[in-house]
Amino acid sequence: MTLNAPSRTQSATPEPAATLLPAPAERLRILDLLRFIAVAAVMMYHFTGVPTTVSWGRQARQVFPELASAAYFGQYGYELFFMISGFVILMAAHGRGVGEFAISRIARLYPAYWFAVSLALVLYLVTGVKSGTTGDLGVVRSYLPNMTMLQAGVGVPHIEIVYWALWVTLHFYVLVALLVWSGRLTYARCVVFMGGWLLLSVFALEGDMRFLDMALIATWSPYFVAGMAFYLIYRYGPNPVPWLIVFFCYGLGVHFTLKRIKPPLDWPGVDEKAVPLLLAAFFLVMALVATRRLRWPNGRLLTALGALTYPLYLVHETVSRPLINSLFPYYSRWAVLAVAIATSIAAAYLIHKLVEGPAQKLLRRRLKTALAQISAGGGRGPDPNR
Repeated sequence: MTLNAPSRTQSATPEPAATLLPAPAERLRILDLLRFIAVAAVMMYHFTGVPTTVSWGRQARQVFPELASAAYFGQYGYELFFMISGFVILMAAHGRGVGEFAISRIARLYPAYWFAVSLALVLYLVTGVKSGTTGDLGVVRSYLPNMTMLQAGVGVPHIEIVYWALWVTLHFYVLVALLVWSGRLTYARCVVFMGGWLLLSVFALEGDMRFLDMALIATWSPYFVAGMAFYLIYRYGPNPVPWLIVFFCYGLGVHFTLKRIKPPLDWPGVDEKAVPLLLAAFFLVMALVATRRLRWPNGRLLTALGALTYPLYLVHETVSRPLINSLFPYYSRWAVLAVAIATSIAAAYLIHKLVEGPAQKLLRRRLKTALAQISAGGGRGPDPNR
């Protein structure tokens, strides 16, 4: 899952002034807020809306019948999050070579993830409480494959179910890296890439081509492509082609999302009406951002919320599950829920401050040095960090 990517336009070579809108003077903090809202919705769904019994001993939706109906729709936070990822990752790719892009993504994703996976293992060994997703293989046996973030590709279950979104995100990063590797990111090249990705995704599904379906993350592609189209609208101004792509993405996205939700995670009779409206709201919000009509709120607090988004997504179930198991039903369900939320946010803050920040700087510096050596043909080459 992306998260907290750069929100300033960058360009290695000046582009024609007639087609390029002025670069934003400051960070698009509204995207930080939208990211946090998406992850908070997913968190509340996991805490109060899921039909599983792992944390509360009975279905969370039965523990919180007052919240269950609203929390149910938190599972669709992924659709908004992937749209935002399409927007900010295309923005982050501008002006970067494939090596620089890869370094930025590795340094962004892995430090907090490595910590989260290790924390899940430690808490399991100490408390014996686990997510139940690893089945017969077990948490310990699944640990090392999970540390690679490639576990789904080799048939190893996720230690935490939320890690599935990172596997989807990795696919997206590889596709964008191929776009960056192919040459300078021009408007035309991006449009061709987006249209081709969307069409190939449909063809892969039509022809039941499993490899192409997986490589293109076909049923999730409309959301990433829509986000990229919104970025082009934001950067270059209105144009019928990106808007047409957005329209296609909405139509396909609604279909894929409705098809993806199956019992017991569905709401028969409601999904068919509510999901198109909810997704339309997501697309509308992103359209307002893309056309620069939604720039408020814009305070620094939103940047802080954006920084918490990724670690909060990674650990909210990991840190809350043992707490809920030990506190409920001995204490009020509302008090336990408040403790779970507060603990999750506090853990995310500590991970961001103590792990993400220092580790990202160190890893980025080491990877830049490694890239310089590779580019120099194995020699040491100049130190890019000086």
